[in-house]
Amino acid sequence: MSQRASVGGLNVDSRLYETVNNHFIPGTGIEADSFWRSFADIVRDLTPMNRKLLETRIDLQRKIDAWHIQRHGEPHDIRAYENFLREIGYLVDEGADFEVTTANVDTEITSTAGPQLVVPLNNARYALNAANARWGSLYDALYGTDVLPEDGGAT
Repeated sequence: MSQRASVGGLNVDSRLYETVNNHFIPGTGIEADSFWRSFADIVRDLTPMNRKLLETRIDLQRKIDAWHIQRHGEPHDIRAYENFLREIGYLVDEGADFEVTTANVDTEITSTAGPQLVVPLNNARYALNAANARWGSLYDALYGTDVLPEDGGAT
């Protein structure tokens, strides 16, 4: 069992707590206590909604499981299945067109086309693959320039 830090009424894994305090927060102008208080408030505010959403998910899954169990061995009827999913609220009619806007988002995300990848940074190969997929090969970028000196016979 991992060590826990009690902060703002939350029990946070101590490694996460230390990482946030020592690596993420410094330089942001945010005080660690203020961050954890705000985070705890968000968790408290959203927990009831998240519990309700999880209950809804469990209820839908039970209904879907029961539907399939009742029809075990029968050919799949796609229209009946779609109607069932609409009855239980799993599928809903498509709504009107809408637009999403953002504010205070880095231009790298908002204006540059390309995959936005999330990778574990504790595996250098994954991070390198993600960078290569996002910006092109770092190898090609480096060796296609004159950044590396050709002293001593290096070509």
